[in-house]
Amino acid sequence: MQKSVIITGATRGIGRACALKFAQMGWCVTGSYAKSQQAAQQLEQEIANMGGSCQCIPADLRDSDAVQRMVKLAQMAYGTPDAVVCNAGIAQQKLFSDITERDWDDMFDVNTKGVYRVVHAALPMLLSQQKGSIVTVSSIWGQTGGSCEVHYSASKAAVIGMTKALAKELGLSGVRVNCVAPGVIDTDMNRMHGEEVMQELAEETPLGKNGAPEDVAEAIYWLASEQSRFVTGQVLGVNGGFYI
Repeated sequence: MQKSVIITGATRGIGRACALKFAQMGWCVTGSYAKSQQAAQQLEQEIANMGGSCQCIPADLRDSDAVQRMVKLAQMAYGTPDAVVCNAGIAQQKLFSDITERDWDDMFDVNTKGVYRVVHAALPMLLSQQKGSIVTVSSIWGQTGGSCEVHYSASKAAVIGMTKALAKELGLSGVRVNCVAPGVIDTDMNRMHGEEVMQELAEETPLGKNGAPEDVAEAIYWLASEQSRFVTGQVLGVNGGFYI
């Protein structure tokens, strides 16, 4: 039977690269997106042109009902998912003294509670089949902390804690839980830093370059697949050696 995956934030950056990677490997893809219907339609068409199957569903991760609907539609279309990739997130640069309570709450509502909502909605299905893989996406800043990104760093550090705790809780149920912590990746989200800063970050990276979304997608696919069947509770840094 054909495998299927749910990927949040699937229409751009790392999420889009993941959707294409899973489709290339023969998986059916359900991708969520927050805003861009055009990007969603383009992704569906690109995967269809590859001979694959993809449905993109609008779902704001702040909205529990929307997340439940997205997961239900994934199951209706492709059956119980074999993997869930919690990729969607937001970022913001601000001095800590300028971060408002609303900024803080919004960051955690998407980056941390969004992961909770997706996993909470999908987990009963995974438990019913006693197998599956959950892959969360944190950040190098969730490991090291990032100046002027305290709320982002904290929200991504929380994802790492969730991953490790869930892996211990779900291990005997046959469900694996792992995390990918990307370094500096060339995505729209990171372009807010500006070309000069991105070049400086590349020079600070031992491999001498910033990563591509496809680099992270390869790691996520490996963790979701049976190739990593004895791996759980791990944080895989895809960062070019920026943090070891």
